[in-house]
Amino acid sequence: MLDIKYIREHAELIKENNKNRGVAVDMDRLLSLDRERRETITRVEELRALRKKTSQGKPAQEEIEKMRTVGDDIAKGEHELAKIETELNTLMRIVPNLTHPEVPIGGEDDFKTLEISGKPPKFDFTPKDHEELMLALDVVDFDRGAKVAGTKFYFVKNDLVRLNHALIEYGADIVVKHGFTLMETPDLARDDVLTGIGFNPRGPETQVYSIEGQGLSLVGTAEITLGGYHKDEILDLSRPLKYAGISHCFRTEAGSYGRTSKGLYRVHQFTKLELFIYCKPEESDHMHNEVLKIEQEIVDGLGLPYRVIDTASGDLGGPAYRKFDIEAWMVMKDGYGEITSTSNCTDYQARRLNVRYRDGSGNIQFAHTLNGTAVVTSRLPIAIFENFQTKEGSIMIPKALQKYMGGLKEIKAQEK
Repeated sequence: MLDIKYIREHAELIKENNKNRGVAVDMDRLLSLDRERRETITRVEELRALRKKTSQGKPAQEEIEKMRTVGDDIAKGEHELAKIETELNTLMRIVPNLTHPEVPIGGEDDFKTLEISGKPPKFDFTPKDHEELMLALDVVDFDRGAKVAGTKFYFVKNDLVRLNHALIEYGADIVVKHGFTLMETPDLARDDVLTGIGFNPRGPETQVYSIEGQGLSLVGTAEITLGGYHKDEILDLSRPLKYAGISHCFRTEAGSYGRTSKGLYRVHQFTKLELFIYCKPEESDHMHNEVLKIEQEIVDGLGLPYRVIDTASGDLGGPAYRKFDIEAWMVMKDGYGEITSTSNCTDYQARRLNVRYRDGSGNIQFAHTLNGTAVVTSRLPIAIFENFQTKEGSIMIPKALQKYMGGLKEIKAQEK
């Protein structure tokens, strides 16, 4: 969340930012609650000081009776304060992060293209989308996945299993080379950690599967678990802390109906290698660009055509100050589809999770956090199958992955 003092002193800027982000927040009510909170705190502290001063002497009976009334007033004030803070915190959590000045203003289609790499393939045959290819090659089973777990769950089979593992190993080798600590993270997290990162574990439009009565939820990304890793800690940020977390990811995809969802593009479960960085405020823009370059290195190594976009303000998640997406060319879209993203969340998440560091003067400040997708096993296979398909219906495996697949160069139909 944002600093309440900053909101108070820059109310009009925050209102404009909320508008640009497409987020409705009753700022007048928020500011009114902030005033009530400060006034109530002052009143309660004055009453506590009075009671303390009186108790230090030998109060007369009349003063004792008066202090009972003061005690009742303190209790009443504390109750009022708790109600005010509950409502104020609810509104504060809705307010999105500030927006980088270079971010384009607008909705989903108002992004800015920063770079285009490679050209879409030219086929001398009519290409198929990944769902057709995967079913023909018997590497995925959506029908039995739906029978066992419901629609948009699936079984991965045969060489696609090996490809998914190869992608994770390939990505892990690259990120470790760049100084990231490799981790496997829990698939569950406490709800207060999800809320701190910026995910809503409750509500009709939540993307989160929650465990009833446990205060736990399945994670949609290792950003959640890696962000909670240093919750309530004061860090040594003499150099940035860089983690790469492997986890299963679960998303309800609530509110996604009507959006592109063919095959593996929008599913309820997948595996991901996620990057997460804690750093000083003055380092976060640089680290954001570094994560993007690592993501590009991974995609370049696979030989995929792609573009990099600067996501528009209205399409940013609440915690993101700026977000870059890499979108690969896909037959299914006859255009580009997202395969990775990276966000600079500044101190928005750290403030909610109480993650701090000591600056050069010894003062305690909130850290900045960044996240980025290195490999996701639902999206990258789409791009590989659709870009590297052959006339015979087989899939050529990118050279960078072949050593992780026992030298296998091509995915072909299984012999019956």
